[in-house]
Amino acid sequence: MISNLSERPPRARPLPPPTARSSVLEILLQCSEPGDFLEHRLERIPGLQALSEGDRRLAQEIAFGVLRNRTALDHIVASRTDGRPQRPVLRGILQMGLYQLLFLDRVPDHAVVNEAVLLARQRGFSAQSGFVNAVLRGVAREKDACRRALYALQSKDPAVGWSHPEWLVQRWAGVLNKADLQRLLAWNNSAPSTCARVNRLRTTSQDLLARWKTEGVDATPIQVDWADPDTLFALGRHPSLETLGSFREGGFYVQDPSTLMAVHLLDAQPGERILDLCSAPGGKTLAIAERLKNTGCIVAHDDHAGRLDLVRENALRLGVTGIELQPNPELGGPEERFDRVLVDAPCSNSGVLRRRLELRWRIQPQEIIRLAAEQLQLLHQAALRVRPGGVLVYSTCSLEPEENEQVVDAFLRDHPGWTESVRRSLHPVRTPVDGAFAAKFLRPS
Repeated sequence: MISNLSERPPRARPLPPPTARSSVLEILLQCSEPGDFLEHRLERIPGLQALSEGDRRLAQEIAFGVLRNRTALDHIVASRTDGRPQRPVLRGILQMGLYQLLFLDRVPDHAVVNEAVLLARQRGFSAQSGFVNAVLRGVAREKDACRRALYALQSKDPAVGWSHPEWLVQRWAGVLNKADLQRLLAWNNSAPSTCARVNRLRTTSQDLLARWKTEGVDATPIQVDWADPDTLFALGRHPSLETLGSFREGGFYVQDPSTLMAVHLLDAQPGERILDLCSAPGGKTLAIAERLKNTGCIVAHDDHAGRLDLVRENALRLGVTGIELQPNPELGGPEERFDRVLVDAPCSNSGVLRRRLELRWRIQPQEIIRLAAEQLQLLHQAALRVRPGGVLVYSTCSLEPEENEQVVDAFLRDHPGWTESVRRSLHPVRTPVDGAFAAKFLRPS
């Protein structure tokens, strides 16, 4: 079994100042209900953006760790309070303290407890500060036993031990053996690395690495068979990316390796006309543009016109030209044909749960069936826009067969004469990247 409790915890840093502690609590309170999108709320958390870079990173580290392990932490609180429900503020304070005690090392236990008690008093819960003190001191005295209990819970009741919804764990348990299920859940609870794709429209790998060295960026090459060598790098310690000249000048784009598999299968050639049917926020669109070397044309379509602003902003930064932004319903009719069409379909995102911390609580079983129907309809629409002899690529970041293989099989049944040349999936259990699926179809001439 792989456990984030048994691995060496990350090197601890000093506890955050009061403003950072309050920001952590606000993050947890803002994201306490299913349906909240963490990435949309962080920038609106009071005081968070005013913190120093180090304090902001520490605040986010604690908040993200709590969100990844929320059910397990609540299980500990319930076991020590006879299952009594806690008010959201007290619940958040206890979760923060427990995460630091059990998942971070070399942070003095007494400091964690004292800071939690102080925060409770600052938030108007002086009468309950003794309760907070008692729970956290009890866990601190029995830290090793608590860690062993959580490790055992990950095997005995993985939905609780790994903080995943029961229905999703049961779904995966039906297709994975126990060891692989544990690996997948551990992957989802791990902190994702930051990966960067070199933008060869602006620079070269050698020049970018040299510049990163002067900017204090540690970078390690990532080798995958669906991307050219020295294209992808995992970033270690680095300043805030937005402050780097290499970022502002478009030398690289932050992008997980799995997202480039569909771009590789599309295999766009300079001078071609490409349709990216679900473009925003634009990572695949921009990677296609690099392959085109700013020749030809990419029509970037998305039903949400506002999201195409992200494509426009990133294209400007990366020096990408030849992109036509077309929100629905401006997309041309079926008579407009393209050499290649990419359908990066909206999906359950079950392959990227480690990056979408709130997603595991938002997704519901019925959503997978609804999404599969929409995905098949998108493929039908896309097929009308592929020229004879052209290429159609379908991709998701889902692990679910209803959204992947079953959609592809249904499309082929409905489109006799089309052929499938490639079908490939990336699974975190087998390949250390986010989950992804892609299939490539050829339209008959």
